[in-house]
Amino acid sequence: MEYVPSSLSLREKDGLKHLLGLTLEELQQVAIECGMPKFTGKQIADWVYKKKVQSIDDMTNISVPNRAKLAEKYDVGRVAPIDLQRSVDGTVKYLFRINEKQTVEAVMIPEDDRSTLCVSSQIGCKFNCLFCMTGKQGFNGHLSVTDIINQVYSVEESDQLTNLVFMGMGEPLDNYDRVKKVIELLTADYALAWSPKRITLSTTGVTPKLKLFLEETSAHLAVSLHNPFPTERLKIMPAEKAFPIVEVMNLLKQYDWSKQRRLSFEYIMFNKLNDSIPFAKELVRLLDGIDCRVNLIRFHAIPDVDLKTSDNETMVKFRDYLTYKGVTCTIRSSRGEDIFAACGMLANVKQKENSEQVTSEKVNE
Repeated sequence: MEYVPSSLSLREKDGLKHLLGLTLEELQQVAIECGMPKFTGKQIADWVYKKKVQSIDDMTNISVPNRAKLAEKYDVGRVAPIDLQRSVDGTVKYLFRINEKQTVEAVMIPEDDRSTLCVSSQIGCKFNCLFCMTGKQGFNGHLSVTDIINQVYSVEESDQLTNLVFMGMGEPLDNYDRVKKVIELLTADYALAWSPKRITLSTTGVTPKLKLFLEETSAHLAVSLHNPFPTERLKIMPAEKAFPIVEVMNLLKQYDWSKQRRLSFEYIMFNKLNDSIPFAKELVRLLDGIDCRVNLIRFHAIPDVDLKTSDNETMVKFRDYLTYKGVTCTIRSSRGEDIFAACGMLANVKQKENSEQVTSEKVNE
């Protein structure tokens, strides 16, 4: 897919609504409102979601007069990233403009035969975890369905993506209705027709919305745990006060995790904070009775936060203890740290530099 830089905002096209992000039923209604047959909605869906056109003019099986009617009120809604950075390990971080002042980041991680895209669901984040740069910038709004799914459609690797993770900027369950609609579009037969197994949602544990997610979707779940002791967890994750990990676990235990849906727990390892065997023992107790896996993650240093990552020997001991106790556990490889694309490091660094466009050098590298 040709990479075309753009500085246009998804919300700056005067008076035009976007087709990208609408369901088949909504597109059928659009067709009727524009004086076209209902079946034209299916044609529009095919052009937008399967053929991935960027302009209504490209919808060649719709008559020119009908395309003109459609273009009076709508555009496709595709907007290219305004910047990208490539890591030495192949990870690519994309910057998308949302409006005149705000941007979000998405990260593509290549690995063997997989290409995983971490997408953002909010501009910033309300939850302000101590170890996360996104929370340091505060919360500046929810992304629309178009904003979210545009990340999937507008990265260079769009046609090669194998997996999607709602693990970029923001708390996905805090923007649940829109995230749910994106999942519906990604898995719909008239759109990308992905299996829900290709999608994972990562959350701090927003229990009311978590229950809806578990009942209304079949996507995988990753819970940001990071400390099994509630009082200790609260020190690094303010969300513990509103959504205690004990309540999260009680909810998760109500579901059968032995089937196709996967449950994992993210555990960032902090030196002398949560990486000793007593923490591993409590983690085993907390996870008792749940079919799950634990991903141990190295902490990636961020400005103005006095935390350090655990050394490799400590992480291996922690992993081996969990494994010995019957908990599936892996140490996740760090990716994209050199471009601030690793876990917890997304914070619109380029936005602060007032970056308006991608240099030809970056586009062509």
